[in-house]
This record gives sequence, structure tokens and C-alpha cells, in this order.
Amino acid sequence: MIEIALFQPDIPPNAATIMRMAACFGLKVRIIEPAGFTWSDSSLKRAGMDYLDHALVLRDASWTAFRTASRGQRLILASTKAATPYTDFSFRAGDILLMGRESSGVPDEVHDAADARLLIPMREGLRSLNVALACAMITGEALRQLKAFP
Repeated sequence: MIEIALFQPDIPPNAATIMRMAACFGLKVRIIEPAGFTWSDSSLKRAGMDYLDHALVLRDASWTAFRTASRGQRLILASTKAATPYTDFSFRAGDILLMGRESSGVPDEVHDAADARLLIPMREGLRSLNVALACAMITGEALRQLKAFP
């Protein structure tokens, strides 16, 4: 099975939407702190609804702590700076799909640490999709390839 990791998420409804999706598919979500919101944020609870009670969410205190905890797993970064379309990539069980902050993506250190960087092809001149939507698209492709939908 794959996992999802959110690097220092800063928009609570997007994080909650991803956690809700993960709960529905039985996937683990790792939150790499610091997050740009508190866990009691009402918009987090509103977007996640009662699905958050079914989500397996682990919080890593830092990038370093995440790297230690995920040693041995491939790190697959969704990035607007990537060259490989996500549909051309071969996912494997145990992969971690890493999503950056909506406000700033990920720092170079994180980008360079990824085993693969994937792009969602889109029209020229537009910057990026919403992080929750991008995560859903790539997660869906990974689950399809792995025949891992519940």
C-alpha cells in the first residue's frame, strides 16, 4: 500500500480533504510539522467531517524525524518543477507520495531528497492545481496501478 505525506501543510481544509480521502481508501497520512494551523482549527474539522475519526494520521516533528521514520521507502514528490508525468511513473507498494505546501512547495533539500518527482501535465501559463486535487489524482493512479482500491 502507498502512504501520503504532507510537508508542513498550511491550509487546513486541504489537509482535511486529503485525510478524508485517505480514510476512505485505508491509507496512512504523515504530517511533517510544523503545520500552519492548529489541530483544533474549525476549518480542519469542517472539511474532514467525521471522516477524520477514521483516518490514520501520524505526525512527524520535523523533516529529519520523517526521514528517519520513513527510511527504506521510496519518496515520490509531486512537483511543478518535475519532468515525469505521474501517468508515466510505475508506483510500488510502500511508496510515499509527498505533497508540498500550497504557499511555497518544498525547499530544495526536500526536492533533492525525493527518489522521483512527478508532474501533472496542464495548460501552459497556469501554475498548479489545488494540493488536495493533485494528491487525489496521483493517489488514484497509484492505487489503480497497484490494484489496491478497497
